[in-house]
Amino acid sequence: MTHLRQRMSEDMQVRNFALNTQLSYLQQVSLFARHFGKSPDLLGREDIRTYQVYLANEKKLSPGSIHTAIAALHFLYTVTLERYWPPEEVLPLPKKPQRLPIVLSLEEVQRFLGCVLDVKHHALLTTCYAAGLNRPFSGCRCPWAC
Repeated sequence: MTHLRQRMSEDMQVRNFALNTQLSYLQQVSLFARHFGKSPDLLGREDIRTYQVYLANEKKLSPGSIHTAIAALHFLYTVTLERYWPPEEVLPLPKKPQRLPIVLSLEEVQRFLGCVLDVKHHALLTTCYAAGLNRPFSGCRCPWAC
């Protein structure tokens, strides 16, 4: 393990990052370094910008994956390497597409509730749906709904 990787790992442990976050950040920094064939401390903001373009255009990663990569690099440069990173120069992150909720038709809701035989469960699900909590309905595994 390189000195820089060890230092970044310790910085994340001190800040009580979740283990999965630590592993993800270390992997992202490793991929960044491998892409350029240099240690990250020898690379700068322009290299990060080039890498972000590479992730978006060539690797075609989702906005969430690009966010993770940029967050890992931001942590590396601001915390571990203690480089000043002015807020106005932070790289723009890609917009996450808005996802509209799935809305069931009246017939679909009636069919779903018709399958529920227990009066208590029927009342609970009807109340949830009436209150706008349609999440239990969208993940349904009923043979007729999906």
